Amino acid sequence: MPRTLSGKTRMAGLLGWPVSHSRSPRMHGIWLARHGIDGAYVPLPVAPDRFSGTVRALVDLGFRGANVTIPHKEAALTACDMVEDEARRIGAVNTLVFHEDGRIEGWNTDGWGFIESLREQAPAFHVKQGPAVILGAGGGARAVAHALLSAGCPSLTLVNRSPARAEALAQELAARGARVNVAVRPPLEGAALLVNTTSAGMQGQPALEIDLSPMSPGSVVADIVYVPLETPLLAAARARGLVGVDGLGMLLHQGRRGFQAWFGAMPEVDAELRGMVAADIPRHAK
Repeated sequence: MPRTLSGKTRMAGLLGWPVSHSRSPRMHGIWLARHGIDGAYVPLPVAPDRFSGTVRALVDLGFRGANVTIPHKEAALTACDMVEDEARRIGAVNTLVFHEDGRIEGWNTDGWGFIESLREQAPAFHVKQGPAVILGAGGGARAVAHALLSAGCPSLTLVNRSPARAEALAQELAARGARVNVAVRPPLEGAALLVNTTSAGMQGQPALEIDLSPMSPGSVVADIVYVPLETPLLAAARARGLVGVDGLGMLLHQGRRGFQAWFGAMPEVDAELRGMVAADIPRHAK
């Protein structure tokens, strides 16, 4: 029997501009069906100049909360009455939780989702095993770096086309007492983890040119790009006996905490969910 909505339907959605490309509505729809929840998760395309007013309107309409994607993650920070420490450190919010008294709470679950994806796809690996190298210094890099340090990563090296941006992030992270370096080339000898947070290797973008030979077999290479599922970086890593972690896992896991807050159940990420969400994602770069 098809799922129907009632007057008590719990509502949540995705705020972005645009949002038509997002797999989040499909993912949350699968979870709602699995748990038999009277709920709905809808795409909400909102122009930047209407973001703050729309968030308040969703609270008034009885929504339980929303995910936030580009270009609203920084604006969402200022729309909140309460912000989790991790989101404040990252400087961006991707999950809004609306409380019954009208207060808005902001989280950033991107880093949490990345760590959960590592646990899923590289179960023998732990971030405490050795140094990590992060390519990029944007929003994705910020979330991944903070998450790795919180999980016990002993040291980080940031590599970015703009050294000044990497230096700024490194200084911010070092203020937490972390060992953070900036390099022009990735220092992969002895690195336990390499993470690509740039758009290189994404469908329609140039492949990432990097020599993985200094990395020891069993080390982990992660890519937060998920279109295609197998980026040239991941293909090269697996060919060398390295452990590849794709970007789809981060997308799937980052949504779990929000779903639990809005709909009352902690969902699982499994092969069936992966297959359904990735049904129209190319496996390899064209």
